[in-house]
Amino acid sequence: MTRKQIREHTFKALFQKEFCDHEEYQERCALYVGELEELSQEHREEIRQRALAVEEHLEDLDSRLNAVAEGWKTGRMGKVELTILRLAAYEIFLDEQIPEKVAINEAVELAKVYGGENSPAFVNAILGKLVKGLEAAHEEDRKHI
Repeated sequence: MTRKQIREHTFKALFQKEFCDHEEYQERCALYVGELEELSQEHREEIRQRALAVEEHLEDLDSRLNAVAEGWKTGRMGKVELTILRLAAYEIFLDEQIPEKVAINEAVELAKVYGGENSPAFVNAILGKLVKGLEAAHEEDRKHI
């Protein structure tokens, strides 16, 4: 199973969060992952853990997205785009195994498949601003060392 396939299944599991509360989401996530019989138990558990980790950090991720999304706060975003952005923001800020550029590229690819005509450009622009802000913060930290 490739990282790309794991990301796509994580996106699908995470998308369900938009339609239920925390407890119901945990059940839905487990059901979705359980139906992926073609995957190993290890891969199913990885998908479930990643989706739940993103859900656990939604408040922080949404805050970061809202800080850079001028005129498009998370409450106004389409559910597909928002889910893609949340997953990518999680990978950028909290998953040290995935380089920022890979997270952005894969998010744009998901947007091409699951989003609307303008989704790839929208996702790319928001994530680009997130990374620029992160780079600026790292540069500022280096000045104080």
